[in-house]
Amino acid sequence: MGFDREHIVMLPMIAKGHLIPFLALAKQMQQKTGFTITIATTPLNIQYLQATISSTSSSSNTQSHSNNVDINLAELPFCSSDFGLPPDTESTENLSLKQIGDLCAATVNLEVPARRLILDIIEKEGRPPLCIISDTFFGWATNLAKSSGTVNVTFTTSGAYGSAAFMSIWLNLPHRSTALCDGYFTLPGFPDRSHFHISQLHHYIRVANGTDSWSKFYQSQFSLSTKSFGWLCNTAEEIEPLGLEILRHYFRLPVWSIGPLIPKDSLKNSSTSDLRVSRRPAEKCMEWLDSHGSDSVVYISFGSQNTISETQMMELAIGLEGSGRAFIWVIRPPVGYDMKGEFRDEWLPPGFEDQMCKSKQGLLVHNWAPQLEILSHKSTGAFVSHCGWNSVLESLSQGVPIIGWPLAGEQAFNSKMLVEEMGVSVELTRGVQSVIVGKEVKRLIDLVMDKSGEGGEMRKKAGAIKAQIRAAIREEAEFKGSSAKAMDDFLETILSTRQEHKSIIG
Repeated sequence: MGFDREHIVMLPMIAKGHLIPFLALAKQMQQKTGFTITIATTPLNIQYLQATISSTSSSSNTQSHSNNVDINLAELPFCSSDFGLPPDTESTENLSLKQIGDLCAATVNLEVPARRLILDIIEKEGRPPLCIISDTFFGWATNLAKSSGTVNVTFTTSGAYGSAAFMSIWLNLPHRSTALCDGYFTLPGFPDRSHFHISQLHHYIRVANGTDSWSKFYQSQFSLSTKSFGWLCNTAEEIEPLGLEILRHYFRLPVWSIGPLIPKDSLKNSSTSDLRVSRRPAEKCMEWLDSHGSDSVVYISFGSQNTISETQMMELAIGLEGSGRAFIWVIRPPVGYDMKGEFRDEWLPPGFEDQMCKSKQGLLVHNWAPQLEILSHKSTGAFVSHCGWNSVLESLSQGVPIIGWPLAGEQAFNSKMLVEEMGVSVELTRGVQSVIVGKEVKRLIDLVMDKSGEGGEMRKKAGAIKAQIRAAIREEAEFKGSSAKAMDDFLETILSTRQEHKSIIG
């Protein structure tokens, strides 16, 4: 496919779980087309992206010729203190729920500097960008694109099912407008068989009434996002047929499934521990995994900005020890404490960390671990996860079944799909208010790790999805997978609009 030099501007939400897929999408598009790709975000997030690009390049030096990407990073000025937030707050990380809400509301003010950026591009290049690819949370980009003589494409960094559920709930608040039957309700856009439960909704959704600040933000931005030219979705046709059908039917827009946007080096057709990075925690994790047998280790992580309560942490530790299974646990201070603060032994059973280390049953890694490297290792047999979409894709791409513990956002809907539609997960609990006991942790770990029973079936289904993911992203002379075809179709479609959209800027 040949391309003339064009320019695409990307506007990600200011959260790591959104920035990383946007960067991956930018790299893929730039490598395929040679287009100029500009990611526009706030200054501290520019620094984060620069560090991520540098880290990726240095750890991929054996294939530097294929990792030579040229992504422009453009600053959108943002002063968090103007919106009652702590200084230098440019990410959702380590914020309270109220602060996250304030930050989300403040992001609508990025439209003004984004407009200046687009006008600068028009002045310099003599025409508007080919398109603006914006986050679902940045619906204002639809109006920006229209007034600039281009089109806006919404990119959901989540899956199709989770995105459709999250948006339908916020746009309709069905749990408030319909009578609940034992806590269950139906959701507009979803088949009647897909019953949702009030416990799958975070507290701030349950109490939303349409006039609160969360409703005002989500309803206004999501409504605008549904008026965009089309959607890009970080998933593959084969793994989310129902979710994609719902998304297309409910929003009546073209949806291109161009995922999963994770490093292709991790999608080789072998289970290997070769995907290494040079940071010391990574080396420690890999050495520890190398000392264990195939499919024998349970990996526990709740993502980059989530944690659990003190009592839940204690019971999880009791259950892990009681299972007798080897584990790697990425652990942070519990809810109510500084997540980047010092970890206290009192949050775990007496002597737990030392005992697990001496017996070689468990490795506790504080704050960060190389997740994809761990999941791609042959020793990893199950993943206790918050079911954030990036984590889900990384796990399924390696054929690792999941024990779900959704905590926020659309995670409960991802978990529901993993259990009901894919059959690759069981759910341990939901949220940070729930009560769990060590015995239940042990029971579910035993269930999933047992290859002869239900766990074996889950592993088999996860293995099938692993193969589907690899097939979807394959792009060779004699074969092109569904996600590769979708990317081509998107680019051809968006190029054809160039003739139909002339700049309205003088």
